[in-house]
Amino acid sequence: MIREVRREEIPACVRVIRKSHRTVADAFGFTEENAPRYVAFAADEKRLLRQMDSERRLMFLYEEGGVIKGYYSLFPKDGDACELCNLSVLPEYRHQGIGGELLRHAIRTAREQDFGIMRLSIVEENTVLRKWYEQNGAIHTGKEKFDFFPFTCGYMMFRL
Repeated sequence: MIREVRREEIPACVRVIRKSHRTVADAFGFTEENAPRYVAFAADEKRLLRQMDSERRLMFLYEEGGVIKGYYSLFPKDGDACELCNLSVLPEYRHQGIGGELLRHAIRTAREQDFGIMRLSIVEENTVLRKWYEQNGAIHTGKEKFDFFPFTCGYMMFRL
């Protein structure tokens, strides 16, 4: 079941984000030393609470049998755009359709909020993830290399 995150669930959501994105970090050689801003290392309770309270992000989790297995948030941007952030599924629950359910929920929620575009960013070198988003309707819009990341940021979007 997908539902809104409650404040007291923020620590569990941080664990989901960090553990989920850690598999990408491990696969591509990202460490806290060479990529401290990467979400597997940068997500923490303070940050998510700020996103909830100050940024007014819409935050959702996927829960089954009392276990939080996935998470995502939507961040309103300028105009009619929002950003899909931290779509995460714990590694032990992947390949069960949870990510697809979360993505479809995010698209529906963004439409209900009258957004016309939903943007997201990925590790460009993660071609498996890029292909998954494209198979689900995302359009690749570009990429950018930053000095503070050992990878290239890829940008994608959904027209809603």
